[in-house]
This record gives sequence, C-alpha cells and structure tokens, in this order.
Amino acid sequence: MYLNCHSYYSLRFGTFSEIELLEMAAAHGIKSLALTDINNTSACLNFIRKAKDFGIKPIVGIDFRNGASQRFVGVARNNEGFYELNSFLSKLSINKQAVPDMAPEFENVFVIYPLEQVMQLEKVHFKPYEFIGVGVEDLRRLPFSIYKGYTDKLVVQQQVTIRNKRDFNAHRLLRAIDNNILLSKLPKSEECRETDKMYTLNELRKRFEQFDFILGNTEQLLEQCTIYFEFGNNRISQNQSLYLESVEADFELLKKLCEEGFPKRYSNPSQKVKERLEVELKVIREMNFVSYFLINWDIVNYSKQKGFVHVGRGSGANSIVAYLIGITDVDPIELDLYFERFINPYRTSPPDFDIDFSWKEREEITEYIFSRFKNVALLAVYNTFKYRAVVRELGKVFGLPKEDIDKLSVGRYQKPEQDEFGALVIKYGTLIQGFPNYVSVHSCGILILDKPIHYFSATDMPPKGFATVQFDMIIAEDIGIFKFDILGQRGLAKIKDTLEIIKYNKPEAPPIDITEVEKFKTDPKVNAMLKEGKATGAYYVESPAMRGLMQKLQTQDYLGLVAASSIIRPGVSSSGMKQEFIKRQRHPELRKEGHPILLDIMPETYGIMVYQEDVLKVAHQFAGLTLGEADVLRRGMSGKFRSRAEFIAVEEKFIANCRARGYDDNLTFEVWNQIKSFAGYAFAKGHSASYAVESYQSLYLKCYYPLEFMVAVLNNGGGFYSTEHYVHETIKCGGQVEAPCINQSDHPNIIIGTTIYLGLGYLKNLEHYTIKRLLTERNFNGPYISLDDFIDRVQISIEQLTILIRIGAFRFTGISKATLLWHAIFKLNANKQRTVQKQLFKPTHKSFILPKLPSSWIEDAYDQMELLGFTLYDYFSLINEPFKNSIQAKAMSSHIGQEVLLYGKLVNTRFHEASNENLMRFCTFVDREGDYFDTVHFHDTVHKYPIHGIGVYECYGKVIEEFGFCSIEIRKTRKLDLKPDPRLN
Repeated sequence: MYLNCHSYYSLRFGTFSEIELLEMAAAHGIKSLALTDINNTSACLNFIRKAKDFGIKPIVGIDFRNGASQRFVGVARNNEGFYELNSFLSKLSINKQAVPDMAPEFENVFVIYPLEQVMQLEKVHFKPYEFIGVGVEDLRRLPFSIYKGYTDKLVVQQQVTIRNKRDFNAHRLLRAIDNNILLSKLPKSEECRETDKMYTLNELRKRFEQFDFILGNTEQLLEQCTIYFEFGNNRISQNQSLYLESVEADFELLKKLCEEGFPKRYSNPSQKVKERLEVELKVIREMNFVSYFLINWDIVNYSKQKGFVHVGRGSGANSIVAYLIGITDVDPIELDLYFERFINPYRTSPPDFDIDFSWKEREEITEYIFSRFKNVALLAVYNTFKYRAVVRELGKVFGLPKEDIDKLSVGRYQKPEQDEFGALVIKYGTLIQGFPNYVSVHSCGILILDKPIHYFSATDMPPKGFATVQFDMIIAEDIGIFKFDILGQRGLAKIKDTLEIIKYNKPEAPPIDITEVEKFKTDPKVNAMLKEGKATGAYYVESPAMRGLMQKLQTQDYLGLVAASSIIRPGVSSSGMKQEFIKRQRHPELRKEGHPILLDIMPETYGIMVYQEDVLKVAHQFAGLTLGEADVLRRGMSGKFRSRAEFIAVEEKFIANCRARGYDDNLTFEVWNQIKSFAGYAFAKGHSASYAVESYQSLYLKCYYPLEFMVAVLNNGGGFYSTEHYVHETIKCGGQVEAPCINQSDHPNIIIGTTIYLGLGYLKNLEHYTIKRLLTERNFNGPYISLDDFIDRVQISIEQLTILIRIGAFRFTGISKATLLWHAIFKLNANKQRTVQKQLFKPTHKSFILPKLPSSWIEDAYDQMELLGFTLYDYFSLINEPFKNSIQAKAMSSHIGQEVLLYGKLVNTRFHEASNENLMRFCTFVDREGDYFDTVHFHDTVHKYPIHGIGVYECYGKVIEEFGFCSIEIRKTRKLDLKPDPRLN
C-alpha cells in the first residue's frame, strides 16, 4: 500500500535506514512497499536484498523533486523500469537540469503525480501508466475536487518519511542544515508533514473507507511490480564477461600473452614454473576470470605504451599469469606465494588487482578506461555525518554562540552548564550521527560491466567528469559487481620523473629499465642502504619506524624487505609477533621455540603469522577448516563483511576443530588471537612484495642517481617528511641547493649538474600569474640581465617584486638585496597600473646613488624562513648560545645505558597512546653531522618538556638499545634560541 517511502538516503530529508523501513513495514503487517528516495537510488539494491528477510515484496522507484518540491514519483514495474528511471535521473543530474513538471515517456514505469501537483497543473489527461496519488491529508479535499471521478487513476500515496515526533524534529533539523538557515526560519514548504508516516493496513482501510477503490487500485499497481536481482552466494558476476568475441578467443589470447612473457620473466623456465602456469590457467578458465585478467592487462599495456610506470599490487601478485603478462612485477615462484590466497575454488569474487599509477597519470588512465570499454562508472562511497561535524551544524541551526558550539563539539561542558538548546544539540547530534550526508567517489574503484550501468543505479557527475554510481563497494560485491582498483600514488611519479631528469641532466648515462627488478634486488650497494636505514625519499621504507625496523632486522635482501613491509603493520605489531619475529630473525637458536606444526606450515617466517596467506594456511592446515571457511577469515580480516555472523561461526568451528585435534586451549587461543589481531590490517604476501619491488626501484635510483632522485622527490610533494628535510637530504647527497633565481629556476625544482635551483612555486605569496609571466618572457626573449631589464619586460607589482628580491632571485647582478629593494621602490610606481602592451622602445632609467647598506647572511636566513618556510643555511649555525659537551648520533652505541646529551634538529614527531592510556611521544632528529637519532618521551616528560615545532633541541636522556638499534629515553629537552634578525634591532 506504500508507494512513496523514504530512507535516510533521501539525503538531509529521511530519518531512518532502509533496514529500519523494512522492520517498520513488517511490524505494521505490510507485505509489499516501494522505496522511493528523493533523486537517489543508493539504498535500492540493499533494500531488495534484505526485503526477503522480512517477508516483504520489494518495489523500487524514485521520488523526483526540485529541492523539497515533489513533481512526481516513478515506480519501476520491473528491472527494465528501474533502468529507465535510473537513466532519466542520471540525465537530469549530469546535465544539471531541473525535474520537469511532467514525466517523460516511460514503458515500464508507473508515474504517480501527487494530488496537489495535478490540481496546480490542471492536468486532465493521463497516460495508461500515470496515476494520481492521494495521501491521508488529501482525503479532506478529494471530495471537492474534479479528480474524485477519476476512479481508475487514484492510488494511495501516503508518504513515509518519519516514525514519530522525534523523527519529525530530526527531519526539520536536517532540512535546516540543508538550507543553511536557522531552524526558526525554516519554511513549511521545506518540511514533510507530521502525518507523513506509516499506518497499519487496518488504519489505512479505515481512513480510506469512503474511497475503498483507491486501495484496490493501489493493490493492483503493486501486484504488477516485480524487481529481481541475485545476491550473495547465488549471484553471478556482472563484470564484463568477454574481452574479445568469445570465451575461446579470450582464453587463447591469455595463453598467447603468457607464452610471449616467458623470455623476459624466465629465460629457462623450470618444470615447477610450467606446472604452476598450467594449473593457474585451468582454474582461471574454469572460474570465468579470463576477461578480468585481460581487461587488467589492457589497462597496463596502454600505460606502458604511454611510457607510464605502474605497480600491480594486491593478491594478484600471487599469480604467475599476472607476472607473465606484466600486470605485476612480483615473481610468485621466488616468493612461494600461496595461489589459493588469490584464487581458490571456493572464491566467488574475482581476484584482487590493485594497480598503482603516478598521481599525475591516473586521470588519463581513467579517461582511457571510460573510452575503451562500454559500460563504465566510478564506484561511490557514503560520507556520513560525524558527531563533531553534526553538533557544529546543529549548533548553527539553533543559533548558538561559537564558544558554546566549540565546547559541545569536543565534549568540554558540564551537564548543569547545558541550556535547553545545548541539550537538544547533544540529543539530536547523537541521533543524526552516522546518517549519510552526501555520496562521494570511491578512492580507486572503477566498474566495467556487461549490462548498462543504469540497470543497477543512477549516476552522478562529480567535478572530475566521470559518471559515478550511487552505491558502495559492499552492496556492489553483494550483487556480483567487482571493482577494478586504479590508484594514484606519488612514489611512482618520483620514479618516472627521476628517469626523465637523468635523461637531461646525465645524457651520457645508460638507459635504465626500471622493470629489471632482479638486478636491483641483488645489488650490494642497494641492499646496504636498506640495512643502514638510508632510504629517505624511497617509497614505503623511509619512515622512522621502517628505518628502525630494517636496522633491527638487519634487512639486506628482497625477502627480508617483504617481511618487514608486513610486520610493521598494526596487526602483527599489536599481537607481539613483531618482536618475536625480530628475535627469531636475529637469533636463529630461538627459532625452534615455535610450535612444530606452525614451524612446518610457515618455515620462512619461523612459525609466525606475518601475511594474510599465513592465516589461510593455519586455518586450513592447523585447524582443519576448508579453504572456503579459511577465505571467510580472510574477508573478515579485510573488513569487507556487512555482518560478522559468518566470521563468528568460523571462529567457533576453528576452536572446536582445534580441541578435536587435541591442542591445548592455551595454544588454540594464542593462535586464534594472532589471527584476530590481523583484522583490518593484514597484508597479502604479494601485496608486501609489490611494495618491496617499488622500494627497490626507488632505492636503486637513489643509490646511483641520488640528486636526480631527490629533485623528483621534491617535485612530487616529498613524502613522509617535510620539504625542509628533503632539502637537507639533498644537500647530504652532495647537492648544492640554491634559492630561486629568475634566470635559472622554473616553477618546479631543476637540476644543472650538481646544483639544484628551488622552484619559484615554493615562494609563499608569489602569485601563479607572476611566475607564468616571468617564465614566458624568459623563454621567448632570453635571460634577464638586470633589475631594470626585468622591470621593462615583466608586468609586476612592487609587492611581488619585493618577494623575488628578498629571496635573492636577482643575486646574479652582484648588487645587495637592500640596494635592489630601494631601486625597485624608486623605479616601479606601485600605485599605478602598468600597461600590459609591449613597449616599442626601452625606457630610460634614472640612476640613484645609494649609500652602502649593511647586510648579513642571518637576514637571508630569516627571509628564506619567511618566504620558503625553511632556510638553506645550516640551522645549527643560527643557534645563539654555545653548545655544551655532547655526543653525536653515531657514538650512541658506545654509551648504551648511559645518560648523554645530544643536539638535534627536529625532523618528525608523533604521539602514541600506550595500553595503559598514558600518552607517549616519539621524535626523530638529525645531529650536526646530519645523522638521525630517535627519542622516546614517556608520559612524565611529554607535558613537562614539550616539543614546540621545528628547531634545534637539547636532548638529554639515557641511551637504550633494542636489537642493535639505539635511541634516547628522554629525561628532559629544551629548544635553543636562534640568533635574532639584525633588522629588528
């Protein structure tokens, strides 16, 4: 009986979920109802999926509105009707068109116009699929309307938006937030009615007793509607099923690509390699994943043709087929990767390829996918109301002062302090928290389907310009839609840019094939950098935690780096297995302490679970779970479950099986707790290996072309550390870093030999158009020869010119900055707009004789700090007090257990909440020789001796050592004063 129901996906309008709608309908004895969210189909598929659990026949449609003003409701008669509705809504959304008063021609859709709308339009002619909707409130005026005689066209349109008074209040607050106005100013036209709720069937019959034919019409309409999709274990893949014209042609192409890949990957393939390939091809074919491989290959092949660099990550790295056809550069034979983690007979979803491209090239790859394939869209993600944000919004809606809103949003208030409005903000903030706020774009998911996208969802057109569905990854997988993960990252941009920089800065260098990873893995110089933690700038291995871990592990090979990439993850770390792994790595005699069964299952990691594959192996071989049940654990750990019931059932079976096998409960629960600790954090081994491959590529470039590599790092926004620290690293690598220069610098940083000129883009407050004019003029007409020449050729204000002079961009003239600034003021009339038209003749400049103006390098340092955000001078030379007797970082190992003093410039700092809830702090510094040292600040020193931003600190504490890695347990710190700017005296 309900043709117009809303969930909270009627954004900033509805007040409950689609599941709560079904629960309410079941409680009211309703056997069929239509979900018709406002200009949105986000909840439709899950509504259909869950309706059978409540014994309800699901019907879906769309409530078409302009703002809050309803034009008509479209209800899908069948799947084709849902496609029509989605197509129509998408057309309106993409073209930013208002909803028309009249619905278009539909073939499989029922259109319901609200009584009020047809009365305003004076509509008297109705097509066979068009009806007039009558709600409970409309029954008072229907007898006085000409439409009472349209007995075959009247249906029940009792809108369902709220359940009770509280929902109505929440609805009004949402409408006020949406309109960005005070609640007291919210017009009635923006609200639903207090009667827009669900009645029992008996109540409806009673209210419509004078017009019982309306109920009959509605029942007939509902009976004609059927919508059906397969979900869960019964679903079929909706992804594009063929790459070429047939299944056979696809398989032959895949085999051919594998054969062509052999010479590069395996010059002399072993029998093991051949057998593995045969097994994989057989499974891939039987499970209908051939097209999935070929589509990923097509995307990667296009990127290679364009000269792009990519990394194939995810469990796809477990496949020799993926390795041979170039999707990934990880050799699964070398790493003994568990193929069943990637594909097993129980797996219902396609294998997982995460393909990384440079952040600069990802959009072009996306454009290619949209042009290359037919039914393509981006996946959506729901952005929900977060508590603090919704409290702020509600505070504004109630007109509260900013100070009160601040207190409420962070919980800094006492209950007696709350006034009536504060209490309402807290009450409704808690209610609205978690509601969908708006639909956004998934970070990397792309859908490539057999059927048109609109068969499943309407689409929006976000600013990037790619059609985006209105549902998320979880419901997509439920219905058999599996995303292609196309990601963008800066690490690959660094690699590609380094290769380009080498070509022009060192044209004599031999060509570099960045895919020759085997060469990089066995290079002793590269491996020494890992062991010594000298990886600043290299993807994934440059953070202080990773640097320290590699030194503790003495990582000096590829397999060691693969393990390090995984054990640093929170799952392994929090379970205590990281420490145990380091012990067994450093002390081989301790390896035998592992349980014999676990050692047999995981010899490479000394009986310790490190990878997702280990969980599958342990679940299968240790606890006797089937591969299908083990895969449930894997999915549970990756956070892809909508419900944890299946995961809990597997947990119970795991424990029962272990007891049946005679394991001691202590062992059983120790192993199970390790598995649970992986939840949401575990890496597939192939995923770690993919990271390791990219790390080796970066490290090779840094080892042999350090300056070119560091310029690429700087040009791509750095990484874990600040720009200042990457400049420091560049200098440490032998580079001479210069401040921006109007004749040498570009917008990004450039390198000439061993000299690096910082980019003009680093200059704070230097306008983009100033840089563009400066560079364009120089490119067309050559370098600038003086300040006068620059002023003649570039339209610039005195404020912008001052920035260039203060940073030393005119230092090639040999004239001091102070003198240049006075000349600029005399020669450039900043109060008049200079003409853009090019002058036919050079103007004559007056000469001014100025007294010699004093200047110092300290002034330059302060100018650099203000304009660049950092200084190129040695920070330690700026300290305005003598240094006490201290040691350097490299001497720490000789003072273990002793209290020492070190001076260090802060590089990085982070807080950590210990298990006892005490706050700790970890810092990384560089000493006067440029070497790193790390400090640990326990809760008693965190607040007593705070760290206040970048600067040189006196660090006093005890040298502690763990697995050969030294750090300082801080007793006290003090930030040192800088020399004052002499211009302020």
